[in-house]
Amino acid sequence: MNSHDPFRHHPELRGKIKPAAASFFRDLDMSAIDAHAAQSGFPSDWRTPCEVRDADWRQWLNENSSRDLWVFAYGSLMWDPAIEFDEVRQACCAGYQRSFCMWDDGGRGSKETPGLMLAIDEGGICKGLAFCIPQEKLEHETYVLFRREMLLPVYRPVLLDLDTVAGPIKGLAFVANRDHEDIKPGIPFDEQASMIAHASGFLGDNFDYLLNVYQGLEVLGVEDPYVSELYAATVALRETSASA
Repeated sequence: MNSHDPFRHHPELRGKIKPAAASFFRDLDMSAIDAHAAQSGFPSDWRTPCEVRDADWRQWLNENSSRDLWVFAYGSLMWDPAIEFDEVRQACCAGYQRSFCMWDDGGRGSKETPGLMLAIDEGGICKGLAFCIPQEKLEHETYVLFRREMLLPVYRPVLLDLDTVAGPIKGLAFVANRDHEDIKPGIPFDEQASMIAHASGFLGDNFDYLLNVYQGLEVLGVEDPYVSELYAATVALRETSASA
């Protein structure tokens, strides 16, 4: 194992992270996404216009392009980052924690039965992965990231302090934007489980999304008691509903 091996710190992760070229998110077709949203009844202005998002991305890049960039992944970015990276490390962030606090009345929910999606929000700690993008690849790789994560302004791009096996680093993370109406912190745990157990949208069941997060963390060996407890509570509710 040489110093250029991206998995040199964590060989156990080899084969568990989808290559960038194989990711659906690598080359998103925005026109196809818009057409799908229109068929599902979304208004034409449902997302941030590309020119607005790209301007925000360019401004961020201009302020953060002087060195290699670490990206903190806590959800699907962990196993499907869609970016080319030179190194991956397990990482822990203090001051933020996983939270199903993002209201979803379309993709994994509906107006009648809204669901919840994952973010990280203030408080606690969060264990995840950090990916290093070399400086020479920053422009395209951060473009891919911002196109995926900033489809709606429900996140804020923030540089966070991270602890890793090879020392402390700063990493870009997309955290819950509490100024956005779809971020709703403080939903009681039992209500979170009930919403996820019953919601479904044009992207599928909300439970399948939670299952994907739960299994993804398990495969990568990342512990999160909140996600495990939420999964168990949601499974119990679904089993009760099925037997009623």
